[in-house]
Amino acid sequence: MSQKPLILVTNDDGITAPGIRTLIEVMNTIGDVVVVAPDSPQSGMGHAITINSTLHIEKVTIDKGKQEEYSCSGTPADCVKLGVKQILERRPDLCVSGINHGSNSSINVIYSGTMSAAIEAGVEGIPAIGFSLCDYNWSANFEQCKTYIKTIAENVLKHGLDSGTVLNVNFPKLEKKELKGIKICRQAKANWEEEFDKRQNPNGKDYYWLTGKFVNLDNGEDTDEWALANGYVSVVPVQFDLTAHHSIQELNTWTFDEK
Repeated sequence: MSQKPLILVTNDDGITAPGIRTLIEVMNTIGDVVVVAPDSPQSGMGHAITINSTLHIEKVTIDKGKQEEYSCSGTPADCVKLGVKQILERRPDLCVSGINHGSNSSINVIYSGTMSAAIEAGVEGIPAIGFSLCDYNWSANFEQCKTYIKTIAENVLKHGLDSGTVLNVNFPKLEKKELKGIKICRQAKANWEEEFDKRQNPNGKDYYWLTGKFVNLDNGEDTDEWALANGYVSVVPVQFDLTAHHSIQELNTWTFDEK
């Protein structure tokens, strides 16, 4: 009898978030599921890891699903590290992260705890996918994501992923009947025009709230932002080798004389 795939599930919104509960439900139809997720929200943590304090894991039961679950005091990347090194009895066949409450398209991938968890799995050589819905509402409807999540996960299990690559999957905020399908895309060139709202507390001490707006600088029709704006599920293969290979030849022409 063939062994079921072992699937590690995590997120950055916390183990009780509706998004991860939906993801767990779908993964339970594919394989044996172990959940290691933060015990509280960790959005925007990027690839932070815990090095100056202790980490705690607690086995928990959130619902009546067949999955095994652990809440972790650390970041999404911590959850993957602990899951792989301490909790799982064998290496997982797949790691999935999400479903995030909010977009992780374009430049958002840099700040995303959801995607950093998937990337951490990728660093370990584990095929990994991050899933996000472009709806920040805690009670967002994730129903329309289920069939797409299942087919993408099954394809990754069947075909694998290139070494050094994970998938960044984003869903537009649309009903299932409005979704046009899946688009394989590149990451759009975009940024955040950020501002800091300066205020004072009752003791007269200044404090700041980060604000800003997302600006898409890319007019291409092959990007994740275009796909999402036009009713498609965007799938971007993301590499975690940050080397700018195209610059190596130019840098080798420089003269680095000691002064």
